[in-house]
Amino acid sequence: MDAEILARVQFAFTIAFHYIYPPLSIGLGLVMVVFESLYIRTRNKEYHILAKFWTKIFALTFGIGVVTGIVMEFEFGTNWAVYSRYVGDIFGSALAAEGIFAFALESGFLGVLLFGWNRVKPWVHLVSTIGVFLGSMFSAIWIVVANSWQQTPAGYHIVGEGLRARAEITDFWAMVFNPSSVDRILHVWLGAFLAGAFLILSVHAYYILKGRFVDISKKAFKITLVVATVFSLGQLVTGHSSAEGVAENQPAKLAALEGHFDASAPADMYLLGWVDKEKQEVSGIKIPGGLSFLLDYDFDSPVTGLNAFPEEDRPSQLNAIFQFYHIMISIGMFLILLTLYSCYLWFRGKLFDRRWLLWIFVFTAILPQIANQVGWFAAEMGRQPWVVYGLLRTSDALSQAVSANQILFSLILFMVIYAILFLLFVYLLNKKIKQGPYDDSEADQRPLTQEITRVVTGN
Repeated sequence: MDAEILARVQFAFTIAFHYIYPPLSIGLGLVMVVFESLYIRTRNKEYHILAKFWTKIFALTFGIGVVTGIVMEFEFGTNWAVYSRYVGDIFGSALAAEGIFAFALESGFLGVLLFGWNRVKPWVHLVSTIGVFLGSMFSAIWIVVANSWQQTPAGYHIVGEGLRARAEITDFWAMVFNPSSVDRILHVWLGAFLAGAFLILSVHAYYILKGRFVDISKKAFKITLVVATVFSLGQLVTGHSSAEGVAENQPAKLAALEGHFDASAPADMYLLGWVDKEKQEVSGIKIPGGLSFLLDYDFDSPVTGLNAFPEEDRPSQLNAIFQFYHIMISIGMFLILLTLYSCYLWFRGKLFDRRWLLWIFVFTAILPQIANQVGWFAAEMGRQPWVVYGLLRTSDALSQAVSANQILFSLILFMVIYAILFLLFVYLLNKKIKQGPYDDSEADQRPLTQEITRVVTGN
């Protein structure tokens, strides 16, 4: 395996592992704000207990997310030195803004969020929770802006030539609001909200099934179900807008996502399928002209296909890109149907009567995570062979001094360390969930009926 492939695999592995945690932090932060706001509004102690419980899990995901995120900055310098020089002015501005707008909020309020319970007034703690939540969202903004610039460069000019070339900002706000940044930020935010919401739904569905903390879990489940329903539907809007942007700014990527080969012809929309790159065919279940209608509201509207581009400018892993993209869409549609059906049962007063439905929710915590991961894989692989779309090829962005053996050694080392971190995360998360939302000091506040249920069931 050559250095380029190993460098790409290493970066994909480290960033995919890291991206387990920031979406959870953002999503949990949103629901924590909701719980605390409800406590201040109603003075119902159960909302305070829920906010405190999920803050502990937030702290766990936040901590591991910070640790695993540092590694990628070093990879830019070790494996991708030409790329780092090329985009340094762009990324430097975005990361500096992240430090000012995101880390300032997070570091300023994190201590109060974690250790301020019963030490500050409830409204002060709520402000701190909002501050940390907004800080995590601002952090996502600047990371996505930097990545979006790679997809749709704007507000720059090129200085120098060859390996010494680099992009310099000529218009900061044009760089920030490049053609794809807003759509992608919204899509990432909503994906993060769903990751946090479905983790909460999963845990409280499990409690209800096991007869533990039933009353408080039903409250948490209903509130979070509203969040999950709203943002599941919202992903339809942001996803459609993103697809339109890709069609306009990265037509080769859209053609790869949908397996569309004809240079200019109406394009079908596949619900599922398999791409044969050699035969330039897709076999599967499709809506004839569906992609054309999605883009132009006309089933016969031509869509630019892969054959309109030189072979060296097309993504190479077409079937993988196609599958990742359609897995993301399939999960999104499933979550919409699941949440809408659950709201219907709630309206009829039967939400907690379907044990099979609660078991589905127990296992849905993994689905937004999978959707977030495969969505990023589809976006990044679909940009190939460019690391900066239309400007810098991935093969030209590598460090000249690093060898394949050095990258392989560090990749194996990262895998070992990250495996240990993941096992630690799972162990601590499981420990917190088994303990439940009540601290020992709050045990006497559990409803009597809930305690009787716990004793009878043995849980």
